[in-house]
Amino acid sequence: MDKTNYFQWWRKLSVPSRLLMIGLAAPILALNFWTLASISNYFGVLIAIIVVASLLAFLLNYPVSWCVQRGLKREPASIIVALLTISILSGLGIILVPVAFNQAQQLANRLPDWLESGRQQLILLSQQVEERGVSLNLDVLAAQAFDRLQGQLQALTKSVLNIALGTVSSVLDILIDVLITVILTFYLLQHGDQLWDSLIDWLPEENQQPVSATLRSSFQNYFIGQLLFGICMTSALVPTFLILKVPFGFLFGLTIGTMALIPFGGTVGILLVTGLVALQNIWLGLKLLAAAVVVQQILDNLVAPRILGTMTGLNPAWVFISILVGAKAAGLIGVVIAVPTAVVIKTALLSLRSRMVSPNDPTGSDIPVVALDSSEASTPPVSRV
Repeated sequence: MDKTNYFQWWRKLSVPSRLLMIGLAAPILALNFWTLASISNYFGVLIAIIVVASLLAFLLNYPVSWCVQRGLKREPASIIVALLTISILSGLGIILVPVAFNQAQQLANRLPDWLESGRQQLILLSQQVEERGVSLNLDVLAAQAFDRLQGQLQALTKSVLNIALGTVSSVLDILIDVLITVILTFYLLQHGDQLWDSLIDWLPEENQQPVSATLRSSFQNYFIGQLLFGICMTSALVPTFLILKVPFGFLFGLTIGTMALIPFGGTVGILLVTGLVALQNIWLGLKLLAAAVVVQQILDNLVAPRILGTMTGLNPAWVFISILVGAKAAGLIGVVIAVPTAVVIKTALLSLRSRMVSPNDPTGSDIPVVALDSSEASTPPVSRV
């Protein structure tokens, strides 16, 4: 069949016939999704290792490519980048992890006192409101809410303790998984291009370059942009919280910056930290909220466009839905890869629709071509909300 006639049959169908075709295809798609989910659950740990190693290789491919462009062979460049990355992460872990862990322990010890302080503040607010002739029964609602919250926190503490105790008995398994991930990342850095080309070769020749460019840009540049944004968020919030004398300012700034790696995560982190600080001092909590929102808006409007580039065009509602679907399908890994996957799906659907609608399509290749690295284009297309 000629390429220009791929979708002639679809254009000739009436609207009811098209709806019938879509309805017949839906159960097949649902069955395929269920099969993939079952396979994913069976090979859960292995798939997680492959995904994490691929993401790390995506991130490290930029410095490796930079070294290759300057005359260094790929294998020694991969070794240098890998060793340098391990050294930097080890140094940051030695410096930051003990401080964050110490503050987390102190927070866990002081959290009951903060809850009691929050209860007292609500009771005092209720008394002040009742003195003005308005009866809201905030004291009763506060007592019920804080009793339930305290019970949930106690259950969460027990769960964390059980997980910690269970982790102690499986440290060897975790170390083995980490070692396998590091080794696989190293091999992907060295031979990832050959593996990628062997997979892309299965596609029609006219679609190989556009599909490869879209996938590389959607994943690689997205994760690099999110990582840089999270680092900027942490670097701005930690000194801001320390200036405001927020208790556990380093831990809270690091938490928000880490959550900012995921779309909407920074906003959720700000609200969570604000709620915790407000339990102790509501005015300090409001100051923290105002400062964090100002920093977030500055980064979103001034820094993020330079780091993250142009928008993907994904509606924020679709971004949120994709995150929920990713969390349901694959947990934390699904949340991490949800947005770039949604971008790829959107690009494919737009290409398919253009082929179906346009009668004059000489090549059948409508997938937009994007740059493979930052040296070929000013900014990569990624998603920010």
